[in-house]
Amino acid sequence: MNHGSAGGDMGEGRGGAADDGWDGLGGIELRHLRGFLAVAEERSFTHAADRLRTGQPALTRTVRALECALGARLLDRTTRRVELTDAGRRLYADLAPLLPRLAGALRSSTGPAVLRLGFTSLLPAVCTALTADFEAATGAGVRLVRRDAPLAGLETGETDAAVLRGEIPPDAGLRSTLLLQEPRVAALSRTALRAPEAAAVRAVAHRRVLDWAELADLPLVVNTVTGTTRPELWPDGRRPRLACTAGNFDEWLEAVAAGHGVGVAPEPVAQRHTHPGIRYLRLKNAPPVPVRLALPARDAHPLAERLYALARRAPAPRSAPGRTQGR
Repeated sequence: MNHGSAGGDMGEGRGGAADDGWDGLGGIELRHLRGFLAVAEERSFTHAADRLRTGQPALTRTVRALECALGARLLDRTTRRVELTDAGRRLYADLAPLLPRLAGALRSSTGPAVLRLGFTSLLPAVCTALTADFEAATGAGVRLVRRDAPLAGLETGETDAAVLRGEIPPDAGLRSTLLLQEPRVAALSRTALRAPEAAAVRAVAHRRVLDWAELADLPLVVNTVTGTTRPELWPDGRRPRLACTAGNFDEWLEAVAAGHGVGVAPEPVAQRHTHPGIRYLRLKNAPPVPVRLALPARDAHPLAERLYALARRAPAPRSAPGRTQGR
């Protein structure tokens, strides 16, 4: 693997012993691997280029150069989607845990230490004191990294630790500690209640408070990527109908504002993301949203371990107070 500069997307292979494990792979650089991982995660060259802050044509050339060097097609591309081939899935599975460790090793030998702390739509206020304690105890900095991904960049190695809302999949390969619990609020459209599909929502539009059980009779809008509320939270046989899904919080807001159904979100997140076409209602008897600090179960960055230890020594987690009223 070349760490020096190389011309073009492929560069020139360096001479050397054939038994060094890299014979035939000259020209592959970290940027090729990072580019492939980003596309594999986003399933989109456009979104991956935005994430890497590069141009889409350059990213396309980078991934093609990697495929050429490996002699294998890693991605199947169409005008509408990007999918991993079998070779691409194998490479992604190997690289996803490897690159974070390599990046950590390189960071530790150059410049001030920095912890990359991931989050999704909003970093809870409790993290302000936690990161301040961490910086005072370690002398390291904290770089906040927002990712619209279920694990906030932990799965791709873009973050060393992450603040996650909701339940963490048991097979995610993470360990976590509870920071706090947040109340949920309901989100209803202000302006699209005349649509035929909005009849059920219209029936409760005048309310200021809803009971959690009442939502089972209403169509539900779900953010399937970073959302915390899904029909499975209700008892089997008494669950809301899934009206539509969204891939990020902004899409979720617009779907609710358009009257497709009722949305449910953590109260602090809702307070930060207001919308002229949406009003928020208090929810009674709703299960709170757990907020956890998570890091890889194995080979976590040493700084992530320090932050995790501080979080575990913090006072017992509390529920955030409910303040949002009907608007």
